[in-house]
Amino acid sequence: TGLAELAAVVAGAGALVVGNTGPAHLAAASGVPVVSLFAPTVPFGQWGPWRVPTVRLGDAAAGCRDTRAARCPVPGHPCLSGISPGAVVEALRLLGVPPDRVPSRPAVSRAAVSTGGGR
Repeated sequence: TGLAELAAVVAGAGALVVGNTGPAHLAAASGVPVVSLFAPTVPFGQWGPWRVPTVRLGDAAAGCRDTRAARCPVPGHPCLSGISPGAVVEALRLLGVPPDRVPSRPAVSRAAVSTGGGR
C-alpha cells in the first residue's frame, strides 16, 4: 500500500496492533488507540505513540534496552518473543475494542497501560 492508503486504513481502525514503527505514529496522529509491540532499543516515553490510549507490550528491561540497535543484538529477541496472542487480545480489551471485534482467547498479560501522556 501507499502512504495515503495506509493512513486511511489506520484512521478507520478501532485500534492498531503494531511494532514501534511509523504506522504507530500514523495511528496516534489519527487518534487511533495503539497496542505497541515495543522493543526497548529506544525510550518508550520519547518514541512511543503520543496522545492516544496505548498499551505497551514487551520486556522493557531486556538486554537490548537503550542500544538504539536497528537489528536485535540479543539472540531470541527476548524483548518481544514472550508476547502471547492472549496478551494482545487483553491489550485490545483494555483499550475498549468491542468484544465482537476481538477473538475469544484466554487473557495473559503483563501490559502496562498508558493514557498517552505528554513527553
